[in-house]
This record gives sequence, C-alpha cells and structure tokens, in this order.
Amino acid sequence: MANDAPPRWDRRMQQRLARGEAAALGELYDRFASLVHSLAYRVLGDEEAADRVTRDVFAHIWEHPDAYDPGQGPMRSWIASLAQRQSVHLLRAAEAELMRAGGARTAEEVEEKVRAASRAARADYIVTSMPAPLRDALELAYFKRRDYRQAAADLGVTEDEARRRLRLGLQLLSSANNRAGDGDRTGSAPGYGRNP
Repeated sequence: MANDAPPRWDRRMQQRLARGEAAALGELYDRFASLVHSLAYRVLGDEEAADRVTRDVFAHIWEHPDAYDPGQGPMRSWIASLAQRQSVHLLRAAEAELMRAGGARTAEEVEEKVRAASRAARADYIVTSMPAPLRDALELAYFKRRDYRQAAADLGVTEDEARRRLRLGLQLLSSANNRAGDGDRTGSAPGYGRNP
C-alpha cells in the first residue's frame, strides 16, 4: 500500500524533524496532508476549517516532533489522531458558539454530533488504511452489492478467502464504533493518544 510507512521510516522522520529539517516537514506534509484534510473535512464539513486543522496539525508536529512515540504505533496513525482531536475541538467550539448565539442545539445534541462525526472520520480512516485485499472485498460487497461468492470470482480468490477478507474488514470497521470518542475530550492543542 502506497501510504504505509515502515517503523524505520517513522523513526528517521522523527529524528529529521527534531533536527529542524524543513525538508522533512515538507516530505511529511506531502505524504499526509490529504489524510489530515480529509479527516478534518469529514468531522467539520467545511473546507476552510479543514485547511485550518491541516495547518495546525503540521505546525504542532513541527513544534513538537518529540511528541510522537514510534513505540505507540505508526506516524500515520499519530497524525490522524492529531487531526481528529483538533477537528473535534474546533467542532465543539463552533457548536458552543452557536449555542451561545441562541442556537437550538442542546449540549447532548452537540456531543452526539461530535460522536457521529468522530465515528465517520474513524471509519474513513480505517477503510483507507486497511490492506488492499480487505478494502477491495468490502468495496465489492458494499458499493457494488456483490455477495461473497461474486466477490470471490471478481477477486480471483476462493469463497472461503472472500468470506475471510469480508469478515476481517468488517471487524476492523466495527472498531470505528467501539473506539470513536476515545480521547475526544482533549482540550485545544492537538495531543497524542490512542491511534484513531
């Protein structure tokens, strides 16, 4: 998969950032800006706000390169976590402002909106991050309405393998509901926590 970053790459990138190599930040931005922007847009639904989150996340990485711990997981996951946290923070702030201005939403409705946006962003991230064979099987099943037998034929694998891929893909996707909201209440600065 093109976006996979091996742990050695992650450690080397962190070291380059810690040394203040601007080229390292540029390389990191080229590799992950679209991920950050798409996650932010999924949560916020606003292009300008997603641009702001993207700038904020990469500024945070530049200012705090040691905040990433390669032992906790891939840099891609850490960056996605930063994006989700910052996006949720902005969403809460915007909703709070709307409530202060006389908006009709209750605090519970705001939190439900935040949880729903977090689940959707996490599901998007999981699908784009899963291995291509699992993603391909899920896309055939859900977007092209293929059953496991048809998916097996389209993928050129056995029916058992198609079922296995679908099952694993669905298990990964179900974690979007199980872990969405973990660490969403993190304050204004992007932080480090569980992988999204």
